[in-house]
Amino acid sequence: MFETPLTVTGRIVTDPVRRRVADQELVKFRLASNARRRTGDGSWEPGNSLYLTVNCWGKLAAGVSGSLAKGDAVIVVGHVYTSEYEDREGIKRSSAELRATAVGPDLSRYLARIEKINQNVQPGPDALPEDAALPEEAAEAEPAEEGAADTADGLPLSA
Repeated sequence: MFETPLTVTGRIVTDPVRRRVADQELVKFRLASNARRRTGDGSWEPGNSLYLTVNCWGKLAAGVSGSLAKGDAVIVVGHVYTSEYEDREGIKRSSAELRATAVGPDLSRYLARIEKINQNVQPGPDALPEDAALPEEAAEAEPAEEGAADTADGLPLSA
């Protein structure tokens, strides 16, 4: 099967909609990727825009619906294709769609905390309860002196 892979950075421009199709979860949203270009005087002007409908299936749907919203800057990886349909007046139309394989926040614009969605894994016997405090020596560790070389076990990190 010939699929066209694509990576797009942009913003979510519609509220993600979650629904069930047969026995799978689907989350759908529209993504806008806007280009800017530098003018001769050094200022920036808007360039072309790409709008895609992004389809997220299965576990990806759960992660997207629990993490992202309209307005968020994201990076989307998937396979692009053309969806053809008839509008209300019976006119044939088409739109570009992306079946996502990965979606995440654009970390050039955000800080993120990661949480696994697979909750079926039981913690091992050495795991700390969620409300447990860190050991005292970890909580009281002093920050490195300003200008001190980064080291690990006495070796420079470049070693």
